[in-house]
Amino acid sequence: MTIPNNTYPLPKAVRERLSLDPGWLFHAGDVPMPELRGHYASYMNAKAGTAWGASAPDFDDGEWRRLDLPHDWVVEGPFLEEENLSQGYRPRGIAWYRRKFLLEEEDQGKHLELQFDGIATHATVWVNGLLVHRSFCGYTPFQIDLTPIATYGDQPNTIAIRVDADAMEGWWYEGGGIYRHTWLVKRSPVHLQTDGVYAVPVRSPEGTWTVPVEVTLENITSNEAPVEITAELLNPEGKVIVSERSAAIVPVLESAGTNITLPVPGTPRLWSVDAPVLHTVRVSVRRDGKLLDEACVACGFRTIRFDAEKGFFLNEQPLKLQGTCNHQDHAGVGVAVPDALWNFRIRRLKEMGCNAYRSAHNQPAPEFLDACDRLGMLVMDENRNFNHTPEYLGQLRTMVRRDRNHPSVFLWSVFNEEPMQGTPQGREMVRRMVSEVRQLDPTRPVTAAMNGGMNNAEGVFEAVDVMGFNYCDHSYDSFHAKHPHLPVFSSEDTSAFMTRGEYANDPGRNVVSSYDSEFASWGHSHRKAWQLIAERPFLAGGFVWTGFDYRGEPQRLAWPSISSVFGIMDTCGFAKTAFHIHRAEWIKDRPVLAIAPHWNWAGREGETIPVLAMTNAEEVALFLNGEPLGRKPKPPFDFIEWTVPYAPGRLEAVAYNQGNEVARTQVETTGAPAALRLEPDRDWLNGDGWDTQPITLSVVDSDGRTVPDADNSVTFTVDGPAENIGHGNGDHNCHDPEKGSMRRVFHGLAQLIIRSKAVSGQATIRAEAEGLAPAELSLTVRPAEIPPFVAPEESRYQIATWVFSPPQSERPDPMVEISEADVNTWMSVTPGTLQEMPAGQWAVYRARFRPWNSIASRGGEIVFGTLHGHAEIWLDGINITEKTDPSPAPLRIPLPPSGADSSTDHVLTLVVRPEADGRVGMASAVSIGKASSEEHPS
Repeated sequence: MTIPNNTYPLPKAVRERLSLDPGWLFHAGDVPMPELRGHYASYMNAKAGTAWGASAPDFDDGEWRRLDLPHDWVVEGPFLEEENLSQGYRPRGIAWYRRKFLLEEEDQGKHLELQFDGIATHATVWVNGLLVHRSFCGYTPFQIDLTPIATYGDQPNTIAIRVDADAMEGWWYEGGGIYRHTWLVKRSPVHLQTDGVYAVPVRSPEGTWTVPVEVTLENITSNEAPVEITAELLNPEGKVIVSERSAAIVPVLESAGTNITLPVPGTPRLWSVDAPVLHTVRVSVRRDGKLLDEACVACGFRTIRFDAEKGFFLNEQPLKLQGTCNHQDHAGVGVAVPDALWNFRIRRLKEMGCNAYRSAHNQPAPEFLDACDRLGMLVMDENRNFNHTPEYLGQLRTMVRRDRNHPSVFLWSVFNEEPMQGTPQGREMVRRMVSEVRQLDPTRPVTAAMNGGMNNAEGVFEAVDVMGFNYCDHSYDSFHAKHPHLPVFSSEDTSAFMTRGEYANDPGRNVVSSYDSEFASWGHSHRKAWQLIAERPFLAGGFVWTGFDYRGEPQRLAWPSISSVFGIMDTCGFAKTAFHIHRAEWIKDRPVLAIAPHWNWAGREGETIPVLAMTNAEEVALFLNGEPLGRKPKPPFDFIEWTVPYAPGRLEAVAYNQGNEVARTQVETTGAPAALRLEPDRDWLNGDGWDTQPITLSVVDSDGRTVPDADNSVTFTVDGPAENIGHGNGDHNCHDPEKGSMRRVFHGLAQLIIRSKAVSGQATIRAEAEGLAPAELSLTVRPAEIPPFVAPEESRYQIATWVFSPPQSERPDPMVEISEADVNTWMSVTPGTLQEMPAGQWAVYRARFRPWNSIASRGGEIVFGTLHGHAEIWLDGINITEKTDPSPAPLRIPLPPSGADSSTDHVLTLVVRPEADGRVGMASAVSIGKASSEEHPS
């Protein structure tokens, strides 16, 4: 996100959800912790709030790179043959992120929560020097209660995160970094818990609907809180349909729940894959009439049912699951997928008739599920780690609590292809996991994706509601005969190989034919895998491996191939032949016709070229340059095929139903590359700093036709209120950087990902290539509301760690020595808290600090925001100044430059006497900034 010059005003609502994405500091590589020596350092190391190295609030991060989240650092790196092929031959490693921000004084007393939607892979989090969280799953969100340790006013809060991406959870590309959104949520002390509203509509056997609303509240005050809860159902137009109330007493520092049932009048509009109608449940919490908190969740009225003989039913209508499995990376951005790209990817899947999506093999991004709700895509929501112990059951609970309101989610999956699947141990583990799911959501069935063990006497199939087959299609019929009452579907199938635009196997070039003739030993062609599912009414449907190519796991291939070739589409979403094969089988409501391959075969004149027609029509006739080549019926579950002697020109197909033409398409021999063309996904962007879209780059001939064998190198520039955040071309053998200004096209195509800045205007995208006419595209960046965010604090070095001596009646020696072993006489204190002592007595504050290199080299000023009492200020044994008026006041003292040696600690000593009321010390932060003359030049 590009932050505008002016700070966006934070909304003053009962609940504020503010983005923390902008303004992080990033360091690639680990930062070693300093070696601890001596009693004092060892003693303090065992105390809360004492952090060292890059986890310490005062760590010098001045040379770190500044960036906005989401961020995947792995996609920025090189391809190296010695790296793990399963992770896409890219180095992963360890990195650090840091961010500072301020909280307003009026935020004191609120419940403050940091939310992290996903960090790949393992993460250790410190806030204000306190170790607050360890995350052991890169796909599970987590929350941190900031309230007890937050600082306010001019004292910044510091988040430091060490990310370990060497830890692998999968055997595919997982990226590395804070790759999903981050948030700060401010709520009333009595509030709705995160994911504390559960509202899934339920239809009675008589056909009436209710919405049971389960509400969970928390209370951080010092007294139990009686509250009134209102639940409302809103129709898609925002009108309240029904409203009910309940009361609860929320105990101190505990949670409390209440249940409200909303009776729905009449017949609500249903959510389906073709008409994804969304309603809203709004829950409000009040005390004595005052609104404390409010939350809205989307909900959809729909029924789901698996039948062991007849398959799957949505809203009591049979629906064959035409699904795909998918990992979460995209060309140019890795796993840091912008929200709008989820919309693009789901639309591409729906364009080929896909109605279901398996999140393989992990919890998906929440924005992805929002898009599935809006667009009408069923989701099989899958847990990552198969483990019944508390840490991993916690990950499962988090997934279900977060995702259970989404109408798109129709099936929970507790694992994928686990070796224990056919054992009693596996069954017992799954029983416990299924029990956890049912406690949180009894409305959806639970499955597991099994690739073996289904014919054993005991196994996981005994503990799930629906049996998922990964391949093993030879057991479809025998398993169904043995377990006739257990619903069955294909949770993973096909595993066919294709390189987009290639129509012959060439092992020397690591490319695979797109004629649907190549597939893994455990799989089938796209046509055969679907036929095995479609011909069996008891099979609820299937999920093709995969909808999109993904980095890593090249299978069958190896270096230099850096991504898979399983996809129906490539990593950009460009269609392969498989896309048209599935459209022909899955789309029923309109004619479908496509032919392959392209018709650029210079040098092969007279040679026969296999030609495919993929259609849902009854017959297709083929013509070459107007000459008929035959009219053929469509075989069941197959394409129509001809062998055509190549001659340049136009290859045309015409589809017929009952003798009437219903569709026509063609491919033509193109001329040489002549120009570039840029085509947006839409002709606008929202100027909010978040909106993103893919731009398709084509190399075209003089007649504007895409040249299917072009491989030109293209340079991009983006001017105005937008920026280039990555690019790709779908070539699994291409090692071009995915960031920057250059990309080669692959079979005539490439893709540029652009993101808006937080301003409006006209963005200009230009593409240039040697010898070709350039392309230029103008996009309107529309005025849009900027999502509320927390401004990053511009770093000022904080002198935050002080010790305070016991009060005494005589003026103490400013140079008094402090024994390293004395951790009891002198008290550790921090600015922002005053000390109380008898009037007329004396005490000493002391801090040892080493300013950041940028400050040390130039010098600056030590700034006391508010200093109470009389004070002598000593710096490195020299009396710098004296504050004679005991009244609270700011104070600045000069800090001279350190010259060549910036590795020496400074010692700052305050000899203090209190005000008349006995208060003394630093009421606000002590920081080091530029000298006044630098900050306010004359």
